[in-house]
Amino acid sequence: MPATLLRLYDKLILSRPWWTLCFTLLAVSFFAWHLPRFQLDASGDSLVLEHDRDLQFHREITTRYQRNDVLVLTYSPRGDLFSPATLADLKALRDELRAVDGVEEVTSILDVPLLISTGVSLWEVGDVEAIKTLEKSAVSRETVLAELRDNPLYRGRLLSEDGATTALLVSLPVDAVYRELLARRHELREKRRAGTLTGPEREELAEVSRQYRERLTELNAEEDRLVAAVRSVMARHGEQADLHLGGVPMIVADMIGFIRGDLLVFGGGVLCFLVVTLAVIFRRPRWVLLPLFCCALSVLTMVGYLGLADWRVTVISSNFISLMLILTMSLAIHLIERYLEIHAANPQLEQRAMVLETVRTIVVPCFYTTLTTVVAFGSLLVSGIRPVIDFGLMMTIGLVVAFLIAFLLFPATVVLLEKEPGGVEEDFSNPFTLRFARITENHRTPIMLVSGMLLVASAIGMARLEVENRFIDYFRKKTEIYQGMSLIDRKLGGTTPLDCIVDFPERQAFADEFGEEDVFAEEEETAPWYADVSEMARLKQIHLYLEALPESGEVLSLATLGELTTIMNEGEELDNFMLALLFKKTPEDIRQLLVSPYVSEDIPQARFTMRIREADQRLERPELLARIRAELSELTGLEPERIRLTNMFVLYNNMLQSLFRSQILTMGMVFLAIMTMFLILFRSLHLACIAIIPNILPAAVVLGAMGWFSIPLDMMTITIASIVIGISVDDTIHYVHRFQKEFSRDRNYLATMYRCHRSIGRALAYTTVTITIGFSILVLSNFIPTIYFGLFTGFAMVVALLGDLLLLPGLILLLKPLGPEGEGGERFA
Repeated sequence: MPATLLRLYDKLILSRPWWTLCFTLLAVSFFAWHLPRFQLDASGDSLVLEHDRDLQFHREITTRYQRNDVLVLTYSPRGDLFSPATLADLKALRDELRAVDGVEEVTSILDVPLLISTGVSLWEVGDVEAIKTLEKSAVSRETVLAELRDNPLYRGRLLSEDGATTALLVSLPVDAVYRELLARRHELREKRRAGTLTGPEREELAEVSRQYRERLTELNAEEDRLVAAVRSVMARHGEQADLHLGGVPMIVADMIGFIRGDLLVFGGGVLCFLVVTLAVIFRRPRWVLLPLFCCALSVLTMVGYLGLADWRVTVISSNFISLMLILTMSLAIHLIERYLEIHAANPQLEQRAMVLETVRTIVVPCFYTTLTTVVAFGSLLVSGIRPVIDFGLMMTIGLVVAFLIAFLLFPATVVLLEKEPGGVEEDFSNPFTLRFARITENHRTPIMLVSGMLLVASAIGMARLEVENRFIDYFRKKTEIYQGMSLIDRKLGGTTPLDCIVDFPERQAFADEFGEEDVFAEEEETAPWYADVSEMARLKQIHLYLEALPESGEVLSLATLGELTTIMNEGEELDNFMLALLFKKTPEDIRQLLVSPYVSEDIPQARFTMRIREADQRLERPELLARIRAELSELTGLEPERIRLTNMFVLYNNMLQSLFRSQILTMGMVFLAIMTMFLILFRSLHLACIAIIPNILPAAVVLGAMGWFSIPLDMMTITIASIVIGISVDDTIHYVHRFQKEFSRDRNYLATMYRCHRSIGRALAYTTVTITIGFSILVLSNFIPTIYFGLFTGFAMVVALLGDLLLLPGLILLLKPLGPEGEGGERFA
């Protein structure tokens, strides 16, 4: 640390400790005041980038074909589904669900119209008296089963093939305010990107964004309340049947619950562990309470800042509190260890002088270690995945906060504490880390060989890496999300929504292209574009193709209505006149249910909704999407650009496919930045190249192990390699920085290695133990990627420590990057 800065630090911080503490606490209090505004987010917006073109198309389609969100409640009775007792319980369940505030409608096998099995003709659909249902009519079990099997509107949706499970579809109202705010925000953001946003529009964008976030918060709270109310109803019927809940609103509510639970469990678990660790290592109340004080203020500041900025935590960034606790504790341990070393060597110094010497000798490596970790998290900004980007930014700001608080609060507080008169009890003469020094001295060649073999094996493992393919695998099997999705996936038509949007040529152009004549009579000319036999035939062709895909479950489109009308018309397809008449005379409520969600009135565009079976082990997302586009284009003769796929299946796939690209980009950026810092800090290209080698090992070993054990990359594990490099390089910086200082004493490489293992080696071991066990707390999560993140990051920290205490000193002893040895120097055994 430059002398001028050190004197300024001494004058402003150490000479005025009370002022420093008051200023720090006031700053923390300002941010802590905004803690009530801290929010969580598990919406679809938290999983994508705003400039994703597929996202914009998805929102456009959602606006055009508005449909309600639906909760799917599966009901598997312990007895016969059609027994009087079971049907009575099912009816009570349905009625209680309808009474829940916020539920618009509940559809079940009790009340769906029995159209086919009861012989209702096409022209009797509007006659209420002619329509029969299981609840209101004396119909046989066989009649109902035939309807649920043959009616394309119900097939696979309301009853499983084995007849053992039925579904209740709980429709939620469309929130028009939310949709309007979302559309206006997108419109203004597009203008901003194009550079055409005016001053008033810029103010409007800020206000619309604020209103949108507030509305999203209200909707999340409402969905959470509604899901809880539905589950309360379900609990009252648990004796008669096994019930599970599915659907996007339930997933969002449960994800927010996971985030909230993870924040509490991780924060509390890490905090308890840190208390135990500090008590075991230092055995003094001051060295337990002071680091915890630093950690608490760092977390309070960061959480308050997130509330102030209305920056919401997602499932990916939910572990930021535990990470901040761990990394702040790492800084505190280095400060404590260095202070105790100075105290042990110079017990006669005054307290302020010891603190100043501690800061002088430790601030540079701590600054660079913080900077490298900032670079590691900052590299996530190029990932292309919104929650990963948010996580990187949060941790970047959090590390700056942690560094500032550690070097303000810790020194100022220690200056105020009375110096311990008896010195320190720690034994610095023969710490356990000297064993690593002896291994390095006596077994350098085997260490190099083992490291080389690990790198080769890791490279082979990395070649086997795959991208996560199934969203359902993100959750523990005991969770409601997993159980509900699994049951719906296997028995009731799939889980993940995929829409196929087909743009047909205009009617005249279509006729010219396919050699067809426009023979519509005058009364047919006013009919919508889809009221045409050739158009309906093409819709049916596409529908049948999508339905035949092994990965698809339920498929719905206007062709579904076409199939139903054909069945009800005694197997004869309607001609153009009858189609035009049918669509003209269709009641508005039926139109909203069976027509509007699948075709556009303004343009010749059709929408086919699918649900993909996530549990299918053969599922390959990119291959499926590419195959659908290519085969549909060939099947219909339409240009590929007229066939577009959208909805969450596509958005999620976009995120997955960016994982490999972002992995390469983030790792490349981290290594480049670290090499630059090494050159600046060590002022030696030779030493910088040596120092980078041990940091390749932990990242390679982790990725290689994931490949060997067939653990795929996902939105959490993608961050491991870069973060591991950024954190593990901290130990390298501390070790090499101390090695340079110690080497100048006698220019003896071996003696310097022993002195470094005796001093800084202890701090490295303590911080690694803290980080490793701290990350292991993440195994308590219900989110599988978070578990993998904690386990593999902790494992990588152990590998990094071994690399810095065995491989790094071995390379230094072998290559002698600091120049030739001088005479003298004692050997430390």
